[in-house]
Amino acid sequence: MNEQKNLILAVALSVLVVLGYEFFYSIPQQQAEQARRLEIEAQQKAQHPAGSTAPTAPASTAAGSPGSAGVSAPGGAAPAAGVPIAPGAPTSAQRDAQLKKTKRLIVENPRVRGSISLTGARFDDLILSGYRETIDTESSNIHLLNPGGLPKSYLAEFGWVPSDAAIKVPNKDSVWTAKGGALTPESPVTLSWSNGAGLTFERVYEIDDQYLITIVQRVRNTGASSVTLFPYGLLARGGTPETLGFYILHEGLLGVFGGTLTEVDYSDIQDEGEQKIVSDGGWIGITDKYWQTALLPNQTEKYEFRFKHTIRDQDDRYQVDYLGGGRDLAPGNSIEVTNHLFAGAKEVRAIDAYEASLAAANFDLSIDFGWFYFLTKPFFYIVSWLSNYLGNFGLAILAFTILVKLVFFPLANKSYKSMAKMRALTPKLQEMREQYGDDRARLNQEMMELYKKEKVNPASGCLPIVVQIPVFFALYKVLFVNIEMRHAPFFGWIQDLSAPDPTSLFTAFGFIPWDPPQFLAIGIWPIIMGVTMWMQQRLNPQPTDPVQAKIFAFFPFFFTFLLASFPAGLVIYWAWNNTLSMAQQWVIMKRMGVK
Repeated sequence: MNEQKNLILAVALSVLVVLGYEFFYSIPQQQAEQARRLEIEAQQKAQHPAGSTAPTAPASTAAGSPGSAGVSAPGGAAPAAGVPIAPGAPTSAQRDAQLKKTKRLIVENPRVRGSISLTGARFDDLILSGYRETIDTESSNIHLLNPGGLPKSYLAEFGWVPSDAAIKVPNKDSVWTAKGGALTPESPVTLSWSNGAGLTFERVYEIDDQYLITIVQRVRNTGASSVTLFPYGLLARGGTPETLGFYILHEGLLGVFGGTLTEVDYSDIQDEGEQKIVSDGGWIGITDKYWQTALLPNQTEKYEFRFKHTIRDQDDRYQVDYLGGGRDLAPGNSIEVTNHLFAGAKEVRAIDAYEASLAAANFDLSIDFGWFYFLTKPFFYIVSWLSNYLGNFGLAILAFTILVKLVFFPLANKSYKSMAKMRALTPKLQEMREQYGDDRARLNQEMMELYKKEKVNPASGCLPIVVQIPVFFALYKVLFVNIEMRHAPFFGWIQDLSAPDPTSLFTAFGFIPWDPPQFLAIGIWPIIMGVTMWMQQRLNPQPTDPVQAKIFAFFPFFFTFLLASFPAGLVIYWAWNNTLSMAQQWVIMKRMGVK
């Protein structure tokens, strides 16, 4: 009776915790976020009244800079002041209408398609041809870049900052002239624009057959006086994108400076407003789980990199950019810089190839391989090879888990033998607990004597498991961040290993027409995982403390609910790993005569 009362009390307290979280944390947090946006926007409007342009490139501190504080990259990326943008992703109709407002240069290769606006020469339209929003073959392709003036705008811009604000350089309203047809891997395109005062600007665009665009910027001076120009590149994103919120995955702003990875969460840059880093070479970008954009300038020069956050029309704006050193341009001469833009899927082989060809240090760290990088990346290549060989990514997960088990077989044997010995002693330990009751000192003394007599070290089974933890966590990480698992089918009802199991216990697995709350979406594979976890616990020595025993007995149910929302591939891996461990443990226990 007391146990039932305790169970009811625990359920009631759990419900109170959930409701309390919603009313005392979640709702106030939303209200505070709205107040934060209004306050920041009011401050920014006071600093930059309507009609002015907020700085969009950092004040240069690079070698050769005249130190012109407050110099801004022309054009900006924020929408015009006073033009509210609706929240949410843009519709196809909104996107098409915005694209038709300017003349465009078509961009296309086997992996992407899109366009560059000839007004402002902004790369603000990119679709990933090889990836769709859902597993439905009729669903839309992934829209990575979107033009300004739309909700969730996302664009890349390159240009020059003059040392003297009186020098006219191209901005967001400048209309460029294109020489050539569509931009394809076989046909580069040149854009040109003249300031009417002796400076002619050219941009030569080249695209490879994957995700890299090369932009060569040239300026010719036919005027009568010298000028100094600073090259820049920027990425600007409107709105805070939805993130998974997992601590093992970074989504946000990032870059490598001096060979060191820097990751900045959206919430962090909201608080700080701006970060500046001066580095010899390096790269900077914005990453999602599967997609990213990155600026990779010439790696032999010094740049001032910047992460920046602003608010316009009550919407967050995020920007990453770099500013290079000043170029002195005398009359009759020309200058040239080369920029690289990565915009596409985070495919390991493609990113590794760009790291090598562009000498971009640690560009592969844009894929969040985590602390165990030295394990996760090799694991990726092995799983990828198995996937190609077996023809199914799910089978590759199962096969690689077996390989890992084989490698750790000696350590696991030692661990399970120790567990088997401890299980054999469980009845004697229980008798001691009943005999000595609350005399903890005598109980511990008798237990140590028993361990010594039976030559059992209760901690000997832990070390082999501890050694294996980084390996299994690394494999878990590979499966979590690997784009190859996205929309990869398994068997039966699992048509997307990167999505949760679509079945639900509370709809009788599809027989009851009811849409349960998310936390009740307990699919078949999470249930299988929970059962294997429970069975594995039954093979392990049970805690002598009744309270600990009840807590451990609750774990399989807890993890069943917890992992129900995880990608099916991870749940299948977990269930399969439990099954292999259980089979190995059962065999060892049988050999040792343990019931």
